[in-house]
Amino acid sequence: MSGPALRKIDSHEAIHDAALQEAQELTNVVANLLKEGDVDRALEAAYITVEHWETRTLAHADAEEKGLYQEIVENSPDLSKNVTALMRDHDILRLLIKEVKEILEKDGICERVLNRFHALILVDELHNKEEMKVLPEH
Repeated sequence: MSGPALRKIDSHEAIHDAALQEAQELTNVVANLLKEGDVDRALEAAYITVEHWETRTLAHADAEEKGLYQEIVENSPDLSKNVTALMRDHDILRLLIKEVKEILEKDGICERVLNRFHALILVDELHNKEEMKVLPEH
């Protein structure tokens, strides 16, 4: 069973909004440091951004998949395809983070990392909108 905050639309949406806003702000920090040519601090900020995605958004995704999504499908089997699509979104987020980590390790901080951070934000924005459509209203 998932926690009460995941099952209430308003609190669930607030969790999404806060994590996404933080990700956007961190991405802006990385972009600004890169633009200024401060490679060392940009690299450090990139690793902080990765940690943010892993500990906030992806940890939240794990919790949804272990409880909330199962509850949704049990209560509304007709939403099974929607839940499968939401889980695929989570997989895409995980793949993008994996790529970021690989790029950082191999090439350091570069535009490709920033591009993936922007992709993460876009996928997460779209995912969050779709998820709100399947959450039970109670």
